[in-house]
Amino acid sequence: MRYDEVNGNTFYNGDCIAGARKHIPDDSVDLIITDPPYGINGDRLHQHYNRDERFVVGGYIEVPASEYGEFSREWVREAGRILRPGGSIYIVSGYTNLYHILHALRETGLREVNHIIWRYNFGVYTSRKYVSSHYHILYYEKPGGERTFNLESRYGTGEKTPDGRSPNYRDREDVWCINREYKPGQAKNKNELPMELLVKMLQYSSNEGDLVCDMFLGGFSTVRTAIGLNRRATGFEISEPIFDLRISELREIRPGYLLPSMRTPGREGPANRGKPWTDTDREILVSRFARLIESGETKKRAVEILGEELGRGRWAIEKMLKKTARLKCFPQSLDST
Repeated sequence: MRYDEVNGNTFYNGDCIAGARKHIPDDSVDLIITDPPYGINGDRLHQHYNRDERFVVGGYIEVPASEYGEFSREWVREAGRILRPGGSIYIVSGYTNLYHILHALRETGLREVNHIIWRYNFGVYTSRKYVSSHYHILYYEKPGGERTFNLESRYGTGEKTPDGRSPNYRDREDVWCINREYKPGQAKNKNELPMELLVKMLQYSSNEGDLVCDMFLGGFSTVRTAIGLNRRATGFEISEPIFDLRISELREIRPGYLLPSMRTPGREGPANRGKPWTDTDREILVSRFARLIESGETKKRAVEILGEELGRGRWAIEKMLKKTARLKCFPQSLDST
């Protein structure tokens, strides 16, 4: 299999199933983000989209619908093998063959974290049915290790918008409204993921220096963004003309070039936010909460006082009180107080 190395990152021109078996060790990849062929005659997508095909890179290789089930089982099996315990995978899929990918995932030991809906602008035009304007993103993890999820990589949990809303909460909802990118007059693949979408997944689910893999490189958008965020990258592209064009473009990418443009999350909030609870912390919490309730304070006010005294957020206080109640460390459930 032909391969090329760019700034210490290795990319392979060949089939990802055979290539991963030969070149990627077990449990070696921190994060996989991939957009497999959809099995819907992708080589004829220009019939549905209003775009000039003169700028679309040739060489797109589709998977026949009759082979899509077995194809999905084989590449998903390899993805599960190369992920480290605790590693994450995001798979972007249309709805037509989604059931094949879900079935393939269920045959592995991978575990669902979220089923995300990505809504985009300008869906495929239809006149006798509803317009399709979304993709599915299947977010799974490999059990056995600690999964990376950087809660405040984009917005601090204590940040508020001018109308009092939490941008952190909004950003983590499982419906993402992100527009696709249009590049008039530029070389493009049949279907490319927008950088905004990729940045979001990479920020939440990886750290600098992590190894990110794309099983279907296509336009190399995933690895270009990963390198821009100072991650290591690898992946596979079966089409020779696409591989040659994108590799030459990748050589111009400077590792970490995106980092200065990333938003710095606000870090204001409780002093002990995110710190693990010790046995002493829990004992203080339970006894102090009981005394506050006995003194006539409402549950809401007692939680506010405890938050100020213990340097914790309201959600953390309530969650731990409920947990101790379930463990019979506290005689009365928070919900009934």
